[in-house]
Amino acid sequence: MTRRVLLLQAGDAPAPVQTAAGGNVPDWFRRALGTQGAQVDVLRVFEGETVPQDWKNRYAVGVISGSWAMVTDRAPWSEAVAGWIREAVASDFPLLGVCYGHQLMAHALGGEVADHPEGIEIGTRTVSLLPGASADPMLSHLPASFPAQLTHYQSVRRMPAGAVRLAESDHDAHQIIRYGERAMSSQFHPEMTVVELGAIIGVRREALQGQGLDVAGLENALQDTPQARSLLTQFVGRYLEG
Repeated sequence: MTRRVLLLQAGDAPAPVQTAAGGNVPDWFRRALGTQGAQVDVLRVFEGETVPQDWKNRYAVGVISGSWAMVTDRAPWSEAVAGWIREAVASDFPLLGVCYGHQLMAHALGGEVADHPEGIEIGTRTVSLLPGASADPMLSHLPASFPAQLTHYQSVRRMPAGAVRLAESDHDAHQIIRYGERAMSSQFHPEMTVVELGAIIGVRREALQGQGLDVAGLENALQDTPQARSLLTQFVGRYLEG
């Protein structure tokens, strides 16, 4: 079994975030997956790079990253990835969506994505598992509630038919969604640490203050999120092991 991970990068972090965080989006995923011993191949899909024709044989598992774009913009590159998502899920390919990837999977498979009526969810927030999550092989090790790193304006507002909601926060009802045996997604960022999210909050400071948010409070409440990170490491590790 190949030990290659396909990371569909949906956007670059702003330059000040990259500087403060010590790297770009793929670096965050590689650091989070550091103990997996896998090769992470990055496709910059937001720049038009496409999935190779032999992806089913080349990769053991795929991950779709977050983005500074919006799914509702229906950018051509994003809609192309949505088409590939439908093919991947139909092929039973292991696929994990994160933030933008979470929303794009829902859109691709027949759900609805839109601006959240209450605005941005940002900071280290509490995610709570729903009753059915205790039987899920990717979530059974987790406590009923755990901290997770979040930053998003848009949300899944309606799930596709057949999808299963497995976790929520007090802001967003769709924190983890499962699409069959080998595909799932999270609104929160399992790859992020205090460093990356702190850098994002710092860059957005004025905008967040303009929305009435207590930025100092957000920064003081940041904490490590090993349980949330384990969703990424458990998911990728399971399929790397075959």
